[in-house]
Amino acid sequence: MPADVDPPFVPPIVAVVGVTAAGKTGLSLDLAEALDGEVVNTDAMQVYRGMDVGTAKLPPAERRGVPHHLLDLLSVREPATVAQFQEWARGVVAELRGRRTTPVLVGGSALYTRAVLDRFEFPETDDAVRARWEAELDAVGPATLFARLAELDPDAAARMLPENGRRTVRALEVIEITGRPYSASLPQLTYTDQRTVQVGVEIDRATLDARIEQRVHQMYDAGLVDEVARLLDEGLAEGRTASRAIGYQQAAAHLAGELTLDEARQRTVFATRRFARRQLGWWTKDPRIVWVPHDAPDRLERALAAVAAVAGPD
Repeated sequence: MPADVDPPFVPPIVAVVGVTAAGKTGLSLDLAEALDGEVVNTDAMQVYRGMDVGTAKLPPAERRGVPHHLLDLLSVREPATVAQFQEWARGVVAELRGRRTTPVLVGGSALYTRAVLDRFEFPETDDAVRARWEAELDAVGPATLFARLAELDPDAAARMLPENGRRTVRALEVIEITGRPYSASLPQLTYTDQRTVQVGVEIDRATLDARIEQRVHQMYDAGLVDEVARLLDEGLAEGRTASRAIGYQQAAAHLAGELTLDEARQRTVFATRRFARRQLGWWTKDPRIVWVPHDAPDRLERALAAVAAVAGPD
């Protein structure tokens, strides 16, 4: 390229992060519209077809005409891995930037988001070792296996949900294969591309708790139980990843006669609030995030200023 010709403009990578029910979706659409961008999903459960009500997946009619990527990719029977998602998402981000379109990532799965944005190499897998730990999970249950992980690698355990047996299995597999803590393989706070910005939606706990309760009740009123019944017919119970989604577990227990409908609702509220606390723990450890209040009248302007700071000249 001649010295006097400017290189082509490459848009920054924008990620909207924060806890569930904080208002990330609305801000992501605002940013996509303002930046002539497209939305890239980073929610682990929204990649599943049919998991709509319980994941708060935005219906097409409410997407303001903004293209969305990485939704409805898998059946509920299929497992999802962070490594697989990283490959998909980085491919989409590269394609969008290649045609000068800003990717706006949004979702509540911190690990999925970090896998796209940060330097994150995945340790190899060993089918025999994995199978042995999965058999142990089936034998003793997720709580006991998680306790074992907490003894071996407390740093990794602190970042994980005890009920997520599949992630516990993966962590124990990596520890056995590498001889190193699983936490050593987790993403570092180093962007793969420095033209990256994370905008966090900040919300106080009281407002968040009320929003979560309202959202859960809306989901049940909107047909979550019927959605779960349909997905059970499609193999949800056999899906190693999808079956563990909050709300889906509780609704399935109700359908099995193990919980009343009110108990299922309340347990979903409790589990979602606990998940939100863990999400906040992930995000608050990242000093690179630019936080904007969820109810600030100028939150879009603040977010755009953060984007402009890394975007460089157009």
